[in-house]
Amino acid sequence: MRSSEYTAAGRVRALRGTVVPLVTPVDEGRRVCAPSTARLMASLRGRVAGYMPALSTGEGWHLSPDQWTDIVRLTVEHAGGAPVLAGVELPGTDAIVERAHRAAALGADAVVVPPPWSDGGGSPGPGFVEHYTEVAERSPLPVVVYHENAVSKAPLDVDALRAVCALPGVAGVKESSGSAEFTRKLLDGGTDVPVLQGWEHLLSAVPDVHGFVGPLANLDPGICDEALASGAGDVQDRVDALCRQYRLLDDDWYLHVKEELVRRGVLATPLPVG
Repeated sequence: MRSSEYTAAGRVRALRGTVVPLVTPVDEGRRVCAPSTARLMASLRGRVAGYMPALSTGEGWHLSPDQWTDIVRLTVEHAGGAPVLAGVELPGTDAIVERAHRAAALGADAVVVPPPWSDGGGSPGPGFVEHYTEVAERSPLPVVVYHENAVSKAPLDVDALRAVCALPGVAGVKESSGSAEFTRKLLDGGTDVPVLQGWEHLLSAVPDVHGFVGPLANLDPGICDEALASGAGDVQDRVDALCRQYRLLDDDWYLHVKEELVRRGVLATPLPVG
C-alpha cells in the first residue's frame, strides 16, 4: 500500500463526531449547482468532522456519472482539508471499483460502499464478506462500509460485519441497520475502525458510537454533536423534534432537507437530481 493510502486510511480511521451526508444541489436543468454547493459547504465548514457526498441523502442511487463526478469534485474543492468520503451506490464490483478510481482522481479520501444487492436481494453471509474483500483489495482508496439492508436486503449478521471491519482496506462503518441492539453487539465485540451511527433516533440509544452520519447534519450539525456527546434524553427529544419538523423520516427526506435549505437561502432549488 502506498504512503498516500496510509494517510487517507488514517484520516478516516480518526473520524469522530458528525459527518454530513450532503444533499446534492441541482439547478433547473438538473445539473449540479456549483454556487449552491459552495453555500452549503460554507454553512457547514468548521461544524462537521467530514463530508459524505453522493450517498442516499445525496440521491446516490439516482446520480448520473456526470452528476456524481461534479458533486464529489465540488465537495473536495470546498472541504477545507476535512475528509471527503464519496458514496458509491452502484451494483457490481467492477462498477464500484471503477468509481473508486474516479473518486481517487478527484481527491476523495475514501469511498462508502453498500452491501451487494440484486433483484432477488442481497447475498447472505460469505457473499457479504467476499464482496467487501474484493472491493477493498481492488480499490485505490480506503473503504467505508455502508451497512444498510433496506435496499440491499442483506441480512444483519454481526459476525460477517466484524470480519469485514478487520479487512486491511476497510476504514470505517456507517451503521444504518436501524437496530440499536445490532449496533451494541458490534461495539461490544470490538472493531478496529470507527462506527458511525446512521440514524438520528438512535443517537442516545447507543452512546458509545464514534460518530454520526445522518441528514439532520445538513441543517443542524451542532445538535448532532451535542447528542453524541451527552446521550441525554432531553437532547434526544430535541433531535427527534427536529426530525419531525423537517420530515426526515419520510421516504423523500432528502427533498425536505432541500426545501429547508432553499428557505434559508442556501440552495437555489429544491429539485431532485432526476
